[in-house]
Amino acid sequence: MFDLKNIRNKFGLTQSELSQIFDIPLRTIENWESGKRRPPDYVYNLIMFSLSDFDNYKKYFNLK
Repeated sequence: MFDLKNIRNKFGLTQSELSQIFDIPLRTIENWESGKRRPPDYVYNLIMFSLSDFDNYKKYFNLK
């Protein structure tokens, strides 16, 4: 089960920040989190791999 909201909250990200980091439309993230749509499996892998080095993402995107 891909629980994007839980993952996003774990890293202290808003939907808007996640959208910016991964260049995914905000509406798409909203649809995934609400259950209207399901993201492809590769998206889960990409997000998890990328967030494993989250400190560098925060610096790059000027996130707190």
